[in-house]
Amino acid sequence: ADAEGDEDDDIDLFGSDEEEEDQEAAKVREERLRQYAEKKAKKPGLVAKSSILLDVKPWDDETDMAKMEECVRSIHMDGLVWGASKLVPVGYGIKKLQIQCVVEDEKVGTDILEEEITKFEDYVSLGVGCGKGL
Repeated sequence: ADAEGDEDDDIDLFGSDEEEEDQEAAKVREERLRQYAEKKAKKPGLVAKSSILLDVKPWDDETDMAKMEECVRSIHMDGLVWGASKLVPVGYGIKKLQIQCVVEDEKVGTDILEEEITKFEDYVSLGVGCGKGL
């Protein structure tokens, strides 16, 4: 009698719709996953940025430091933002320009910045140093 009772539990006399509901739930879930994937694909990725402190050295103590800073700040690139600056004494009356900038790593590198700054030969000596962080 117990064996027959177990078999009766497996028979669905009322024809339940569990399979149809499961298929509908799967369709809804797939649609939501597709919408989520589309939304995520449209979002821009994380942009890596670096804060760079540049030391720009003049030729001598007679170099016009205001003009040198103006020249450095005249460099415009996509992904480059100039920040604060100050003059730091080096010795013998010579001061160097210390200027900060924030760059997007994919777009601007320290090599490009150094190359662009050293183009101002009348003001900048061959040395441009940098410290990178962020």
